[in-house]
Formats: sequence, structure tokens, C-alpha cells
Amino acid sequence: QENLPENEPIKREVFELLDAHVPADAVLASSTSAIPASRFTETLAGRARCLVAHPVNPPHLVPVVELCGAPWTTPATIERALAVFTDISQVPIVVRRELDGFILNRLQGALLSEAMRLVGEGYVSPEDLDKTVREGLGLRWSFMGPLATIELNAPGGVADYCSRYGGFYRRLAKAVKPRQTVAGPEPHCLVRNAAATLPRPPGPDATPKAPRAPGRSTISDPSTRGAGGLEIVH
Repeated sequence: QENLPENEPIKREVFELLDAHVPADAVLASSTSAIPASRFTETLAGRARCLVAHPVNPPHLVPVVELCGAPWTTPATIERALAVFTDISQVPIVVRRELDGFILNRLQGALLSEAMRLVGEGYVSPEDLDKTVREGLGLRWSFMGPLATIELNAPGGVADYCSRYGGFYRRLAKAVKPRQTVAGPEPHCLVRNAAATLPRPPGPDATPKAPRAPGRSTISDPSTRGAGGLEIVH
């Protein structure tokens, strides 16, 4: 599995090397967070065994892995990747068609854009915005997800929920101003102002104190995990 920077030329070059030198029965996966596999595997002789397998940091605590094949990725490649990640206690999901950012980062992008807008327009402090997610939506979504939530949040399930609150969400969608989201032309000042009031992460010499997840192993020294490099799994 390739874990190099989000750079198409680099990935294209590395996958050419992998395809030429890795045994023909090995699956070739990329950890890219947003780049579809078709952009760097199209010319490969072994492109049918290539796919994206996007993990989430920190992967020893957050088990989901997004599997997304290119149009030429074989079903057998997807099935094998599903089996490998399941065997190592990850939770793979299949992205049925290619799209930038896959599923997780598109959901995260929507939330970040609204978070930046709310903080930037002065509706809430950065600290209270984070509390809203950490102590509210995050707790709820951590065990049931947004669709299961709305299924249980109205007596008649999803259809009833949409009937009750659809008007509000339509008004909300029309009210969003793109320039005030994280994708707008001036997101950096919002990020900078928000970050200035938030707790700073521990330095590189700090000892990790993450709790052990039930039934999952932890990594005692994150520095032993390469931030970039190759890990080939047969």
C-alpha cells in the first residue's frame, strides 16, 4: 500500500514501479485521501489490480477504510481488499463509483465549510463549535450514523423526518454563501483566527496517551509508522 503525498505525478511514477516489480497476484492500493485511482493507474498493464484504500487517522483507533476502484478495477480486487482489511480488524466500505474525496472527506468538507462560516460570521466561538461536534453530533454519529439517526428521530422514519424538516434544510442550502466556506477564496483568515484560540497539539516528543479501543491494538510509538513510503501486503 502506497502512502506518499497527495501528488498525482508522484503516485503515477510509484505505481509504474510497483506494477513492474510487485508479484502479479498482489493488490496495489493507495492511501490517497482524495485522488481517484484512475488518474494514476490508467496506463498500467496491471491496472485491474489497483484501487484506493483510504484509511483514517489514527488508523489504530478509527477503523474505517474507504475502498474505491477505478472503472477497470476488477471485482476480485475489491473482494480481496475487503477480506484483507477485515482480517486486520479494520472496517472497509466500498465506494461504488469514483469521485474526488470519496465519502469521508466529502462529508467532512461539508461540515468544515459550515463550521468556518458559523465561526467567521460570529455566531459561535471556535471552542463552542468544537464542543457542539465533540459533545453532540460526534457522540451521536459515533455509534449510529446520520441516516440511522434520522430514521429514529421521527415516528415515521426517514420519510417522516424529511417531511418535517425538509423545508428548513432547503432554506439552509439556499442561504449558504460559497465565499464563506472552506472552499471560498478567503478561507485562510478564518482558519488562522479560529486556530489561534484552540488548544495546541502535543509536540513530537510527547508520549501518546490515546485509550486502547476495545478489541484493537494500539501503537506505542507513532514515529515507527512511516509518514510516507511503501508497505506491500500480499
